[in-house]
Amino acid sequence: MNRKEYTAGVRDSLPVGIGYFSVSFGFGALAVSYGLKVMDATLISLTNLTSAGQFAGLTVIAAGASLWEMILTQLVINSRYGLMSLALSQKAGKRVGTLPRLFIAFFNTDEIFALAMARTQPLTTSYLMGLGLTPILGWTGGTLTGALASSVLPLSVRTALSVALYGMFIAIVVPQARREKPLLAVTLLAAALSCLFTWAPVLRNISSGLAIVLCTVLAAGICALLFPLPEEEGEPEHKGACAREAAV
Repeated sequence: MNRKEYTAGVRDSLPVGIGYFSVSFGFGALAVSYGLKVMDATLISLTNLTSAGQFAGLTVIAAGASLWEMILTQLVINSRYGLMSLALSQKAGKRVGTLPRLFIAFFNTDEIFALAMARTQPLTTSYLMGLGLTPILGWTGGTLTGALASSVLPLSVRTALSVALYGMFIAIVVPQARREKPLLAVTLLAAALSCLFTWAPVLRNISSGLAIVLCTVLAAGICALLFPLPEEEGEPEHKGACAREAAV
């Protein structure tokens, strides 16, 4: 392993690891408040490393939903990672072997993917392995800290932490939704569908896990039909391929 490349990966991902610690602190506190043990919450973060998937999964667990609903929820929410790994695999080329690719695919989150795709130098196994170190430590350590702290924090603080994720989502979505009409539409549509599944006489009988899946698929599908990505006429094939890779 190239020590210089590994150190560069660790250095580049350090801000991501710090950010993950703060977000996963809220996950750990929320998981314990839902009845999970400290080690259970920590193992979830250590073996998953997916913020939206874990918080959605926590909702499914709290609702007592079935295993199939959990599987569907995770497939829908985390399906983007498959496309991201394919794009990253193409950029890495033959320099990265099969076994390292399995580890890289595990910690290939949105932020790590962005860092890797933005690097101008060739991607190496050492760099990519270093890129995943601090995010894993930050996400797992934050969960453990939050889970331990929730047992000593007063109820008012634990209640405030339970809504921290929603505040983070609002902070991420609102600025983008103000600039992009499709994002605003899919956000409002998903919120409206969620309200229907919560209060409508028939739909409210559907379990929370299945409701999450249906809201996600319906909102994304409808907005994909209403706001398709435009294709430039006469665009060369190789140029289109590069544009698609950049979009991913």
